[in-house]
Amino acid sequence: MSVHEDRLARLQALLAERGFLGLVVTDLLNVRYLTGFTGSNAMMLVPVRGEPTFLTDGRYQDQAREQVWIERHIITRDFSGEVEKLGTDSWAVETHALSVDEWRTMGERPSAGKLIEELRLIKDEVEITGLTQACEISARALERLWTEPLLGRTERDIALRLEIIMRELGADDRAFDTIVAVGPNSAIPHHDPTLRAVEDGDFLKIDFGALVEGYRADCTRTVVVGRAAEWQREIHAAVREAQAAGVAALIPGTPLAEIDALVRENLAESGWLDAFTTGLGHGVGLLIHEDPFFAASAVGRIERRMVLTMEPGIYLAGRGGVRIEDTVLVEQTGPVVLTNLTTELMEIS
Repeated sequence: MSVHEDRLARLQALLAERGFLGLVVTDLLNVRYLTGFTGSNAMMLVPVRGEPTFLTDGRYQDQAREQVWIERHIITRDFSGEVEKLGTDSWAVETHALSVDEWRTMGERPSAGKLIEELRLIKDEVEITGLTQACEISARALERLWTEPLLGRTERDIALRLEIIMRELGADDRAFDTIVAVGPNSAIPHHDPTLRAVEDGDFLKIDFGALVEGYRADCTRTVVVGRAAEWQREIHAAVREAQAAGVAALIPGTPLAEIDALVRENLAESGWLDAFTTGLGHGVGLLIHEDPFFAASAVGRIERRMVLTMEPGIYLAGRGGVRIEDTVLVEQTGPVVLTNLTTELMEIS
């Protein structure tokens, strides 16, 4: 059985468990997860038993033959018309991936919830391979960037250079828009790179990742260009300690909310909790931000073969900020950091 057939079988088991006759899959990433298809227009009709149907338009007919293992293909632009032919309201839809108008056009069918996203919480071997490769390329790319002169270069120039290096090392693309923030800009959690140049003594915060076979790495490191000041050492050390505590807590069975509380308590003890203004981390895979998410209100527990980020930070407006982030695979024996880079405060030129 191929990996895509296995994913389909697990989905059909969930459909049977929830009492649905089938699922109309409209989220393109979920279509990719089930078939391998990478085009921009597709849908699947997945019955609780039997063979599914793959739908796309004429632009992707040949691509679908090459990528999609499902035998039954319908080439059409009238997806809703094919849904109408199902003739029953016991076929569920992905309401989170539909507009209200689309949902009405499909007959206001019941919501399946995020069934496929439930499957995507736990990564299979193919996914772990893609994520591992993306993380390895990311780590190597940042290590290479650190060997280059950075003083005087702009945020935009550094972001572009890092993306070029990732491509040279085999990445298909960047996983998301690269964040490069220097000096006071490093206090902005999601800063868009500007023409601000690196000055001596600046924090340099880089949040980035490579994309490989659809899977995404997510990593952040904060260094000092030149000699670090005492306040920079202090907040970097506090973030590093909190991040290490969070990574160590990624053990199967541990509640997500408990880990969130643990890291926040660590930052409270060092006196910096009020300066931590972002989320602690999230799942990563075909999306850069996907379930599960850490929060005080989070429901659920860490499970084996989840892949998550751990990314506490301290942000001091007008001065600078630190974030340390890793992508981590959860195994039965504990966490495996996939973005294997030092978390020590580096002083580079």
